[in-house]
Amino acid sequence: MKRALALIKASHPEPGGAVTVAMTLLAVGAGHRGWAIAGIFLAVGATQLSVGWVNDWLDAPRDRVAGRGDKPIATGAVGRRTVGIAGLLASVAVPFVALPFGLGPMLILSVAGVSALLYDWPLKSTVFSVVPYLVTFGLLPAFVINALPGHPAPPAWLVAAGALLGGGAHFANVLPDLDDDAATGVHGLPHRLGAAGSAVAAAFLLLSATLTLVFGPPGPPSWSGWAAAAAAVVVLPLGWYAARRATGRRVAMFRAVIVVALIDVLLLIFSGPVV
Repeated sequence: MKRALALIKASHPEPGGAVTVAMTLLAVGAGHRGWAIAGIFLAVGATQLSVGWVNDWLDAPRDRVAGRGDKPIATGAVGRRTVGIAGLLASVAVPFVALPFGLGPMLILSVAGVSALLYDWPLKSTVFSVVPYLVTFGLLPAFVINALPGHPAPPAWLVAAGALLGGGAHFANVLPDLDDDAATGVHGLPHRLGAAGSAVAAAFLLLSATLTLVFGPPGPPSWSGWAAAAAAVVVLPLGWYAARRATGRRVAMFRAVIVVALIDVLLLIFSGPVV
């Protein structure tokens, strides 16, 4: 049981679970019903397990050097080989789990999964580290919409909002690990901008995503849209302030990103059909 829990922890369950739940909620709001909702959950979940496990498999040597007590491989709670095999199986499963929705949705999700893996290697330590987040998070809602009966094209504002959310998540996601990453040779775009620059970039991208979701759909913004925009304006500065005050790992801004991302998905659900 302990090994199984350690394996789950190595998959980055908090961000991966948040993305999976968010896309499942989007599927409900977009009109998916019955088995399709479970299918979306499993398909998106497979991409998140894939990128999480492969990430920890690749980062194991660096995590050991940094003394990361929160990493199961580094602490010996689970073997690196076990995590690597799990990542391989999850990666291979992505197109097969998406195939019942059709060839188009399968290709969209497969590209999203490959893009996410390109972050793990080789883009994580380059100035292009944000690109996989922009691509993957733009394609995930596109997959959800294209998987509907009739395979409708996803609206441009939805894809743009997803990409902006992903970009913001990238900058916030690395904030807790900036010091450990720098000490072990990771120099992605957030590391080059620094903690303050990354926090500003995350806030800007997420506010842009929220405004895209509020003003992108046809018609005037709904009351829930205005409420979501107001919540983002409040939550993000609070996350930034808490991160500035924190003495340990910078997790506050990351958690603020998760809150705003879920608020944005709820905005989609309560704003009516996406297509």
